[in-house]
Amino acid sequence: MDWLMHTGSIDVTLTLVLLLLAAGLLAGWIDAVVGGGGLIQLPALLMVPGITPVQALATNKLGSIAGTTASALTYLSRVRPDKSATIPASVTALLGAILGARVATLLPTSVFEPVILTALIAVAVFTLLKPQLGLAAQLRFGEHSKRHHAISWLIGLLIGFYDGLLGPGTGSFLVIAFVSIIGFDFLHASAMAKIVNWATNLGALLYFVPNGHVIWALGAAVAAGNVIGGFIGARTAIRLGSGFVRVVFLIVVTALILTLGFDFLA
Repeated sequence: MDWLMHTGSIDVTLTLVLLLLAAGLLAGWIDAVVGGGGLIQLPALLMVPGITPVQALATNKLGSIAGTTASALTYLSRVRPDKSATIPASVTALLGAILGARVATLLPTSVFEPVILTALIAVAVFTLLKPQLGLAAQLRFGEHSKRHHAISWLIGLLIGFYDGLLGPGTGSFLVIAFVSIIGFDFLHASAMAKIVNWATNLGALLYFVPNGHVIWALGAAVAAGNVIGGFIGARTAIRLGSGFVRVVFLIVVTALILTLGFDFLA
C-alpha cells in the first residue's frame, strides 16, 4: 500500500488528501449544476508540490469522471435527456477528448488561452443580453432532423477536444452550446452535458492512463469528493430548475473569465 502514501516525488499526506477531497466536493457540486468544476479542482491539483501540469490534468479527469457518473445517474432518474442530441455528441466528444489529450502533451496550454478567454466573454455577454435564454426549451431544428444530429456531432467533437486539452469550463461550454445553438432549456442542457462530459473524461483517460500520467492516490481523493458533490449538485439543480442553473452558470463563467484573464495577463 506504499503507493497510496507516496507517488514518485509526490508525498501524499492526510492533510493533502483532505484538501483535495474538499476541492473535489465543491468542484463536483459546480459541475453537476452547470459545469466548470475544473475551475476549482485543476488549480488545487496544480498546487501539489512535485506534480507536473500533465499529471494534474490527467488526475483531474479521474476525479471528474467519478463526479459526472454520480450526477448523470441522478439526472437520469428525474430528467429525460434528448437522446438524438446526447448520443451523437457523446461519441464525437470521446474521440475529440482523446485527440485533445494527445495535443496537451505536445503544446503549451498558453497557446489556447486567448481564444478560450474570448469565447467565455462572448458566452457571458450573450447570456446576459438574453434573460429568457434557456428558461424554456425552444428547439431550433426538428428533433430528428439531419441538422439537429450534425450540430450535435460537431458540438461533441469541438468541446471534447477542448476537454482533453485543458478542461475547465467544459460543462459550461456544453450547456451554452445545447441552450443557444440547439435550443434546450438550462436544466435539460445541464443533464445532457453531464453525459457528454462523462464521455470526454473517459476519452482523455483512455490516453492518459496507459501513458502513466494519472496520480492514483490524489485521483482517489478528488474522485470521492466529486461523487458526493455531484450527487448533491444534481439534486439541487433538479429541485430549483432552469432559472437557478442560469444564475450559477453566469457566476461560474464570470469566475472562469477572471481566472483565465489573470493567468493570461500575469
